[in-house]
Amino acid sequence: MAEHDIRAIFEVLPHRYPMLLVDRIVEFEHMVRARGYKNITYNEQIFTGHFPDNPVLPGVYMIEALAQLGGAMILEPGEFSRKTPYLAGIDKAKFRRPVIPGDRLDMEVRMLRHKRNIGWVSAQAEVEGQFACSAELMFSIVSNAWMPGGDSSVLHS
Repeated sequence: MAEHDIRAIFEVLPHRYPMLLVDRIVEFEHMVRARGYKNITYNEQIFTGHFPDNPVLPGVYMIEALAQLGGAMILEPGEFSRKTPYLAGIDKAKFRRPVIPGDRLDMEVRMLRHKRNIGWVSAQAEVEGQFACSAELMFSIVSNAWMPGGDSSVLHS
């Protein structure tokens, strides 16, 4: 299990500021599971409007952060390396705790199953050991759509 710092995450995921929502991957087993985190700071662009006097990280951002961690688990270093994972479905989403500036969103994803270019993961996030959210996420892996000159056709391996 290798740790991935931000430079290694840049090598795997196509996301960049302000949409990269994984700061570090602390445990990683390709196509099995990954653990990582996102430090939530008051400087996040979303807090200028959600909500200025009571900043709360939107649930969709938590789901996106979990999806990015799942994408990293799927993409590297295997057959889907240098591909783009698209979030294709969200099931059983639950939100229990607000996430605010100063929190560290600790995340874990586990592969449920995969078939050809589709994968399903269970995902959960917590702050200081308190449950924040969970969901089952479905991914569709697309061939090099984010790379300059890349082919945007869907993989059918």
